[in-house]
Amino acid sequence: MRLDYRIEAPVALDVSLELTGFCVLLGLSGAGKSTLLKAVAGLLPGQGMPYGGLPPERRPVGYLPQGYALFPHLRVWENVAFARRGSRAERRAAALALLERVQLADLAERWPSALSGGQQQRVALARALARDPELLLLDEPTSALDASTRDQVLGELIELIDAQEIPTLAVTHDPQVAALADRMAILSRGRIVQQGIPHEVFGAPSSVAAARLVGYANLFEGHVLRRGAEVVEVGVGHRHLSCLIESEAPMSVRVMLALRADAIDVTENGDRNAAPDRQYLNARILRARNDGLGLRLYCDADMDAPLEIRLAHKTRWHASLRAGDSVVLNFPYAALRLLPAD
Repeated sequence: MRLDYRIEAPVALDVSLELTGFCVLLGLSGAGKSTLLKAVAGLLPGQGMPYGGLPPERRPVGYLPQGYALFPHLRVWENVAFARRGSRAERRAAALALLERVQLADLAERWPSALSGGQQQRVALARALARDPELLLLDEPTSALDASTRDQVLGELIELIDAQEIPTLAVTHDPQVAALADRMAILSRGRIVQQGIPHEVFGAPSSVAAARLVGYANLFEGHVLRRGAEVVEVGVGHRHLSCLIESEAPMSVRVMLALRADAIDVTENGDRNAAPDRQYLNARILRARNDGLGLRLYCDADMDAPLEIRLAHKTRWHASLRAGDSVVLNFPYAALRLLPAD
């Protein structure tokens, strides 16, 4: 399914998307993600295809808003039946069938307040499916979930959606949600700046905006010094960094370099001849902090800004590191992404 929409307010958007399976639109807060969903659902004015010009009640769209918007005064089955027509008995039978599909038929008589966050989400999904939609729209599907249960509930939700075989567009600012998608797109400044399968987008962001959104913590402006057959040398601060050629950036042009914090290794000393395909930098630790998942370092490596490093598996030596210590940083040439400057 192809989605093309142009919206003027409250956020100006001009969006073209290819939807396949579970598709995620990733963007910063305020970028217009929710605005796009509401326009597709007919809740905000917008021009586009499909469904452009149809009133909301005639659009074959299932919409899950943030927080799920379940009616607290209606039981679970009544919430699901709200979107159906027919007699009470017919609506109840249809609601129970939908609750069976999301594995909640035994909770049909409960009130929404008696459900967990994951159960409320599945009720909202059943209510969206009650319209027999051609397209599902999910607005920040993890925003109302506890961190401890988020991954499990999201995984269950994606399995349920896959079983329905309905194209789905979820919007989020969380790259971990995008990583689970069949296809993803990145929204920046009102336009789609990149789309594809998550492995490609995360591994090869095409712009600074995309790199920021998929988790590249280190972004530096530089200029091309020398181009070889396979490697280009870029000046950043007082450093000359080497990265694999994947761009046609001409000599002396401004470029941006992007590097993941978890792509950098930290050692006490480094043999630069041991791994010729790696970049080595002498550095001094500015800050060292345990974040619960490992060690996070901020190091001065004579560049324009400190380098951020995240070590998931630290040794006893890593645990002993303190501000002021001298270390050697190293990372593969392939980890350094060469991007056009904004």
